[in-house]
Amino acid sequence: MPRLAFIGAGRMASAMVDGLLAQGVCQPSEITCIGGGGSSAERLVQRTGINGASDLAGALAGADVVVLAFKPQHLASADPRLAELTAGKVVVSVLAAKTLARLSTVFPRARALVRSMPNTPAAIGAGVTGWCSQHPLSPDDRGVIVRLFGAIGHELELPEGQIDALMAVSGCGPAFVFEFTAALRDAGVAAGLSRDQASLLALETVLGAARLMARTRAEPEDLRNQVTSPNGTTFAGLQHLATRDFRGMMRKTVLAAKARSEELSRDG
Repeated sequence: MPRLAFIGAGRMASAMVDGLLAQGVCQPSEITCIGGGGSSAERLVQRTGINGASDLAGALAGADVVVLAFKPQHLASADPRLAELTAGKVVVSVLAAKTLARLSTVFPRARALVRSMPNTPAAIGAGVTGWCSQHPLSPDDRGVIVRLFGAIGHELELPEGQIDALMAVSGCGPAFVFEFTAALRDAGVAAGLSRDQASLLALETVLGAARLMARTRAEPEDLRNQVTSPNGTTFAGLQHLATRDFRGMMRKTVLAAKARSEELSRDG
């Protein structure tokens, strides 16, 4: 694996560093990070043993791959030296709503530009990251990207025109699942359970159902039908969801998130 430099040391950078080290993709000595004004970079260095840097030029000097992991709004005020300091390097962005066209204005001499959208389960190695590149990558560079994102879960290459849809499904999706779980918990309380009981049942039910789908690779509808007896309890609940157009509501939810992602991309 080529040497990596992270600009930013927040949650996503930490998740990626943890994944890379846990899977043996990199050694601590092969990773450098530089943070902003806070102490996150210092904490990451102390916890993982990677290299820390206080100077941008020093941080990027020996790196072949530069990962942009700072807050998206800070791209507008990025150090102008980055154009030269990233010349000939692979630049990987995890900045939400920053298009390849926008990135190319800041990193015009990069060997390759990659735009990506990880999601929050990456923090425990269970994420899914969609990514696209400005131009087709060389086999070596593509291998680096696959290993980089594979260290925090699954990776999926797709056209940039689908990034906003991916953002709405996998980027925002964990929040929708959290909200569903909270709703299931509250419904359990309404049905007569204590909050602790309902919380445990809701969490383990969502977790178990997800594991079952992942392990069997069956269509969700097939698994649903396997536990739905005609005119039974599950059937009664599903009928209520259908009368409230549950699927239509989810479709509108995802499309609303996608529309906002598109709006932010245009503004960025």
